[in-house]
Amino acid sequence: MGKRYYCDYCDRSFQDTLHNRKRHLNGLQHHRAKKAWFDNFRDAVTVLNEERSKEPCRTFLQKGQCVFGASCRFSHMSERHMKMLEQKIDDERRQREDPDQGGSSSERNIDEWLSRREKKRAALTSGSVLNMEEEESPENFEIPPYLLSIPDLPPSLHPPPVGGWRLTLQNDWG
Repeated sequence: MGKRYYCDYCDRSFQDTLHNRKRHLNGLQHHRAKKAWFDNFRDAVTVLNEERSKEPCRTFLQKGQCVFGASCRFSHMSERHMKMLEQKIDDERRQREDPDQGGSSSERNIDEWLSRREKKRAALTSGSVLNMEEEESPENFEIPPYLLSIPDLPPSLHPPPVGGWRLTLQNDWG
């Protein structure tokens, strides 16, 4: 039967020949499906600006659906959805400007950890010894709640024990 080519964007497969693959990859359906896929990852500000620049789709407003779908040149977003998108953008902007007020603590902990790590590396390269208070302690870590809710979490993602890990040196080399 031969090999089959599966296109993730279009969710279809066909016999994998040079002619068939070239025809598919250059086709309009594939280009539209690929654009729709990458549009899922666009920034909220970009989406809002594009939707504001379009006129509302009368067919979509009257019937609730449009034959052109995602390729329609008119906006299918209602005023309520635009307001929700604006609110989301404002929340993200406020979070970026003032991370202490409602910002995620895990991002702040990562930044603190990275700065301490750079200090340690600089101290090691200069030959100085680190103070005990500069050492990392497991109490400084805050475990994100979404990790604790996952059943059967791999051991590498479990929080460190309270006293830290015991280090055993193995000097026997067989």
